[in-house]
Amino acid sequence: MSKALHIVILAAGEGTRMKSSLPKVLQTVGGRPMLLHLLDSADALDPEQVHVVIGSGADRVREACSEYKVNWVIQSQRQGTGHAVKQAMPAIPDDARVLVLLGDHPLIPVSVLSEMTGQDTAPLSVLTIELDKPRGYGRIERDRTGRISGVVEDRDATPAQWKIREVNTGIILADAVHLRRWLDKLGCDNIKNEYYLTDIFAMAHSEKREIHGVLAPDPRDLQGVNDHRQLAALEQRFRHHAAQQLMDQGVHIIDPERVDIRGPVTAGRDVCVDINVVLEGRNQLGDGVFIGPGAVLKNCDLAAGTRVHPHSVLEGVSTTGPCDIGPFARLRPGTVLAAGTRVGNFVEVKNARLGEGSKASHLSYIGDTIIGTGVNIGAGTITCNYDGASKHQTIIEDDVFVGSNTQLVAPVTVGKGATIGAGSTITKDVPGDTLTVSRARQTSIKGWQRPRKKEV
Repeated sequence: MSKALHIVILAAGEGTRMKSSLPKVLQTVGGRPMLLHLLDSADALDPEQVHVVIGSGADRVREACSEYKVNWVIQSQRQGTGHAVKQAMPAIPDDARVLVLLGDHPLIPVSVLSEMTGQDTAPLSVLTIELDKPRGYGRIERDRTGRISGVVEDRDATPAQWKIREVNTGIILADAVHLRRWLDKLGCDNIKNEYYLTDIFAMAHSEKREIHGVLAPDPRDLQGVNDHRQLAALEQRFRHHAAQQLMDQGVHIIDPERVDIRGPVTAGRDVCVDINVVLEGRNQLGDGVFIGPGAVLKNCDLAAGTRVHPHSVLEGVSTTGPCDIGPFARLRPGTVLAAGTRVGNFVEVKNARLGEGSKASHLSYIGDTIIGTGVNIGAGTITCNYDGASKHQTIIEDDVFVGSNTQLVAPVTVGKGATIGAGSTITKDVPGDTLTVSRARQTSIKGWQRPRKKEV
């Protein structure tokens, strides 16, 4: 019978080199805090319990992870990785296995962790990688038989040990009963006067305990983060993985290096994503959807055939059929577009529904509005939905033609088939099948002189 798995995530570091007020584990990769990526990976292993060791910015870390079932462990004094793991041990039974993860390593493949936790034989295992330039990493030492005998930290290593290419990732798996005993024996006789978790390898070797090494296939997935340069490299790696997954689904990405995917994307057949597109949150793209260059989508559900033209920004938008959006359109939460609709350049839409075949092609604002089918909104039209205290609704029924530069002062209803003359300010309901004009009489004054600046 397999032992229960307990996962300990070390997330107490301050991240001083980030030079940020935000706790390091809350720095974002792919639009989400690093720790959330790791918690998702931990949950995929189906552990008995996840323990997160926190210190700096503890309240902010808890708040950011409020949706996860976690045993929070406070490390009030940061005295090294060994000390951090020891804080979590009182909540872990002796008959468990303990997987230790690092909060600033968010892209560890679940497949690698599954391989590591799927082996029950060794009382101690370590995940390793091979680097051409291993400076800064603890080196894996092996005896003459090739068995792991210890890990030496880079700052404590000799010139000969610096040449070792196999390094420690900091991710270990150990039987709880042995780990507890080894942690109790840790000392702090080193340059930083800290309790290194890596010292348990020498203890295990001296006891002739088997130490199993699992070599990760790609070291780029095991890179940690200490500064913004490393964070940018991790973001690039995340972007690569996300683009590859979409292309495996059949999405045509014009240039995978110039697309940012910051959340899950579901895509149908023949979807095309052009350059410099940003996909945030959860997005669903139906068959044949086209996303033009420079577009930003967040939490959108776009029906088959929808085309988003360049430099449009969409958030919380749903389309129920093929329609055209942009270029340079801004669609805000609550926007629902039916088949055949057209929202053109420099049009902003918020909390509004456009019926089939309706169009707002140029320079308009449509907020808190229900628009029927076959409606034409002229250039420069705005719905005046806010009175300074409350929002009000505008209703435009089917087959309405709204002339350019019209202001619709909500609450107001425009009846079916009505026409509104250009330049009108509408403050009352408009009856259907009528022409309504509301504007000042045009007057020309002869002999009028334009004011001029006085000569000095």
